[in-house]
Amino acid sequence: MRIQPEQAESLVKQALAARENAYCPYSSFAVGAALLCGDGTVYTGCNVETAAFNGCCAERTAIFHAVADGKRDFTAIAVAGAGQGQEPDSLCTPCGVCRQVMREFCGPDFEIILTDGKNIQAVTLEELLPMAFGPDSLQ
Repeated sequence: MRIQPEQAESLVKQALAARENAYCPYSSFAVGAALLCGDGTVYTGCNVETAAFNGCCAERTAIFHAVADGKRDFTAIAVAGAGQGQEPDSLCTPCGVCRQVMREFCGPDFEIILTDGKNIQAVTLEELLPMAFGPDSLQ
């Protein structure tokens, strides 16, 4: 793990808290995320669904909020998800679209911190999205 264990635990707690704000009346699956910026700032996000099924995932909500504030240097993100009103009991990994957004702004060593509510597991973006197409692919 590149970030310190206490940083990972703090991010997980913030991701779990962000889940409480999820708007998920259609899937009933609440996800929270906490994004750590290079300067130590943390942005949280939750999933937001719409009746047209074109909502936004927690990870992208956090990243887009940070980008809107002018941040571009990201170190890690914690993700926690489970049925609404339930505690996580398995790892919730980012969807493909979120992985691609992470690749836009983050390098292969960017850490994704996952939790099942009891344990914490860190993986890199390279592990979740091998052979990724990103900004450097267009040069």
